Amino acid sequence: MKTRIVILGGGFGGVYSALELDKTIASRSDIEVTLVSRENFILFTPMLHEVAASDLDLTHIVNPIRKMLRHVNFFHAEIQSIDLANKTVRVAHSEIRHEHDLPYDHLVIALGNATNFFKMPGLEDFAFTMKSLGDAIGMRNHLIEMLEAADFECAAGDRHQLLTVVVAGGGFSGIETIAAINDFLREATRSYSHLTEKQIRVVVIHPGAVVLPELGEELGTYAQKELAARGVEIRVNSRVKGIHTLGPQTRTIELNDGTMIPTNTLIWTAGTCAHALTGELPCESDRGRIKVNEFMQLDGWPGVWALGDCACVPDVTTGKSCPPTAQHAIRQGKALAKNIVAQLQGKDLRPFRFKTLGLLAAIGRRSGVASIFGFHFSGFLAWFLWRGIYLAKLPRLEKKVRVALDWTLDLFFSKDLVQFQTRTSTSVENPRDPDDAELSVPAKV
Repeated sequence: MKTRIVILGGGFGGVYSALELDKTIASRSDIEVTLVSRENFILFTPMLHEVAASDLDLTHIVNPIRKMLRHVNFFHAEIQSIDLANKTVRVAHSEIRHEHDLPYDHLVIALGNATNFFKMPGLEDFAFTMKSLGDAIGMRNHLIEMLEAADFECAAGDRHQLLTVVVAGGGFSGIETIAAINDFLREATRSYSHLTEKQIRVVVIHPGAVVLPELGEELGTYAQKELAARGVEIRVNSRVKGIHTLGPQTRTIELNDGTMIPTNTLIWTAGTCAHALTGELPCESDRGRIKVNEFMQLDGWPGVWALGDCACVPDVTTGKSCPPTAQHAIRQGKALAKNIVAQLQGKDLRPFRFKTLGLLAAIGRRSGVASIFGFHFSGFLAWFLWRGIYLAKLPRLEKKVRVALDWTLDLFFSKDLVQFQTRTSTSVENPRDPDDAELSVPAKV
C-alpha cells in the first residue's frame, strides 16, 4: 500500500509543493505523489502584463510542468469535486470529460482564487481580466483589433470610444497592466496613418486615495505623477457603478460620481473571491478562504492541507493572515511539503514563518516603484530591480535566457502588432459542379 499524496492546483503553491516532494520522497516506492491541474504549465504571473503589451513572447513566461517534475505524476484535468469524508477527488479530463476518482491519504489544496465581479449586470461578459495566459493573449488581440478598426476613415466618429481603455483597480495588477498597455498603444499609433498618440485615452478607476496602497502613500503618489505625465488619467476615490449598453457595439461605463466613459475596453482588476470548490468544503473559512492552522492543516480533517490564495494561513509574526502574494505561496509550498515529510517520518511539524521581503511594481518606460526591506526606490533603479529580481525567480534557465533575450531585443526594435488568432484556415467552396470544372493551365511567361 502506497501513501498517496494528491496536490490540487498548478499555481505557485501547488507546483512548489510538488517540487519539494519531488526532491525528497516522491522517488520512494511506497510514496505516490500526483499533481492535478487544468493547465499543463505554470504561469509566471508577475510578467503577464508584458505579454499583453507585446514586450514578451507568450510562451516565455510559462513552464511545462512535466519538464519540472521527475518523480511526481502529473494529471492534466479539471477538478470536479472534493469529498473530504471519503478522501477522494473527482476529476475530468479531455474533451469527452472522462471522469476519475483519485483517492488520497494526504490532500494539498492550492486552487488559488477567482475574479470577483460583485454581481454587476453585464460586467463579466464585457470586461477583460488579467489572471491567465489566455486573458493576456485575448487582451492583446483586442487592443490590436481596436487600433485596426479605428484606422479606417469610416470609423472617424467612433475613434474616441475605440481608443479609450479603462482599468478598474489601482493595485499591482491594474497599475502594471495599464502602464504597459499605455506604452504599447502610444507606440503602436506610429504604424497607423490615421491615428495619433493624442487620440489614445487611458483611464484608471481606483477606489482609494492613492494607487498602489500596498507600497504606501509616497510611492503611490510618485506612481500617479509618473503615469499622469505619460497621459494616463487617474480617477481616485471612484468606483464603477454600472455598464450601459447603448447599441450593438456601444457601451458606456458609469462611475459612482455620475461620470460616463464610452469605451470598448474595460480591464477588471478590482477584486478577487475564493475558488468555487473551496466554498463547498465542510470546513471553517474566512471570506471564502480555507482557514488552516500555523502548519497549514485543516483542523478536524487529518491529512488535508491548504495554502496560497485559497487559504487563510496565519502569520505567526503579526497575528494576521498571510497576504496572497507569489513570494508567500512559493515558501508556503516548500514549508507544507516539508511538514508532510515530517509527519510521515513521525517528526514535529514546523509553523510557517515568513516576512515579506519587499514589493515591486513596473510603471512603464523603464520606470518603477519598489519597497525592499523597508527601503524605498523609484524610477529607473526600481525598474531595474523589478526585472532583475523577477528574472531570477522565473523557473528554469531556458526561460530566463529567452526572457532576457526578449528584453534585449526590445531595446532595438518596436513592439510587435501581430494578432495571435486561433481559428483554422477554411477553403472556398466552388459553386460549380466539380465534374464541369475546366482545367486551368497557367500561362507561360
